[in-house]
This record gives sequence, structure tokens and C-alpha cells, in this order.
Amino acid sequence: MDSFELNKIMGAVLATCLLLLVTNFTASAIFAPHLPEKPGYEIAVKEAAPAGGKEAAPAPSEPIEKLLQTASVEKGASAAKKCAACHTFEKGGPNRVGPNLYGLLNEAKASPSRNFNFSAALKGKGGTWTYDDLSKFIASPKGFVPGTAMSFAGIQKDSERADVIAYLRSLSDNPAPLPTAAK
Repeated sequence: MDSFELNKIMGAVLATCLLLLVTNFTASAIFAPHLPEKPGYEIAVKEAAPAGGKEAAPAPSEPIEKLLQTASVEKGASAAKKCAACHTFEKGGPNRVGPNLYGLLNEAKASPSRNFNFSAALKGKGGTWTYDDLSKFIASPKGFVPGTAMSFAGIQKDSERADVIAYLRSLSDNPAPLPTAAK
């Protein structure tokens, strides 16, 4: 093979490399990715309580007894769909990440009859699920029962919370009587 043939082969390789390089630069300029200023998604979480103090449950603006007088079971069923990821609502339904909620109102907190492994914090709370306790727990689970395993942020809107409680009340063979609103 003479040097002229060798020069043609090297020229073809060099021309191919240059063509690939120019194509790469052109494609990068045309299809340049737009990178976000801040990578990832922002997840809204509540601020943690100061290390020295306990987190308190937020005080509702109106008493739950008054809100329940105008609460809607249908709206509560719709609002409770966000709870369905962890809870079931039908009678005899299975436990999921959280216990089945059928017949919860006026039942003992962390009741062994639910066949669910409740957190030690909820077991230590004691008492029964009253309308007021349910309202405080649904508003801020970690505020009402510090140390609970429930990671739900809570329902802050009073009327929506009352609708959910009205729905939970309806999930019973003998629904608990509505409390009388204090004037």
C-alpha cells in the first residue's frame, strides 16, 4: 500500500470524526435540556416543634358540636377518600397501614378488638373516641398524640373535618347521637 492510499484512509477517518463532532454540537444546541434551578420536587411538610417544647394540637375556631349540626355525610365520604390509602371503612373490612374505621366513634382508643398493632403513644392515650377527640386527632394526629405512628398531616379546615366525622359517625350499626351545640 502506498502513502497516497494511506492518506485517503486517514482523511476519511478524520472527516468522519469531524462530521460526528459537528453533528454532536449542532444537536446539543438544538435540543439543549432546560435544567431546573433547584433539582427535585418540593414536598410540603409541617415544621417540627422546637426540641424543648411539645407540639400542641391546634385549637379549632368553632366547637365541633356546632360544626356537626351542618356537616354533610356525602361531603365527608368524599373527603375521606384521602384516608382510604391507609384505612378501610366497610363493616368487617381488613386493616391496612391503619385500622379499619367502621364503628370507631365512642370506642376505646387503641381497642384490642380492632386486631391492629397501635403505637405505644396511642395505647397510652386512654379514653374513648369522642367527637372532640376525633376532631383534634384528625386536625393534627401528631399534635393530639405525640409519638403516634400516623404520618398524616391532618385536615385543617373545620368544616371538612366535621364532614369526615359525620361520615365516620354514619359508619355504625347504631350511630352515636350528635352532641348538642353549646351556645
